[in-house]
Amino acid sequence: MEEPPPASATRRTRERYEQLVREAKALCASCPLFTDCLFSAVAEHDVSGFVAGTTAAQRRSMRNLLDVEVQADDFDQLAGARGTRRPVSHEEVLRLRTQYPNDSLESLAMRLGCSLSTVKRHLRRARRGQSPASKAPRRRPEVSAVLDAFDAVVDQPRQAPRPGTTRVA
Repeated sequence: MEEPPPASATRRTRERYEQLVREAKALCASCPLFTDCLFSAVAEHDVSGFVAGTTAAQRRSMRNLLDVEVQADDFDQLAGARGTRRPVSHEEVLRLRTQYPNDSLESLAMRLGCSLSTVKRHLRRARRGQSPASKAPRRRPEVSAVLDAFDAVVDQPRQAPRPGTTRVA
């Protein structure tokens, strides 16, 4: 259900897919948790698959309309799995760079216990005048705005083909 079958799929396969989509939408629409599920999938978590009567692409479109940015969930963190590396603060990278200006970036990464790319990313942000703390958090949309975006993206009528174009089935 994540992606429609390719155009080269058989007619039966495409019809079966459309039937599954209709059934899933009907189930979602009748669920008493639909609104909460939709809000969570659009404004709180970047989930994959068919959720709250929407595809991942439709939820991305809704987020664009709402100017919402959601990070993908880190399932290792949710499951309690931890790597050997810990998060490195922006200020810590800059402090060590100042303290050891002649050290290579690889050496700084070893001191911090992080990857070279992490050190480079923090230094690039510092050169651009960006720090993670200076980034203002985006506001969460209201539930009514998410429902309006759903109506605009999912319930919009399919556009008829433009005159002079042919549609290949």
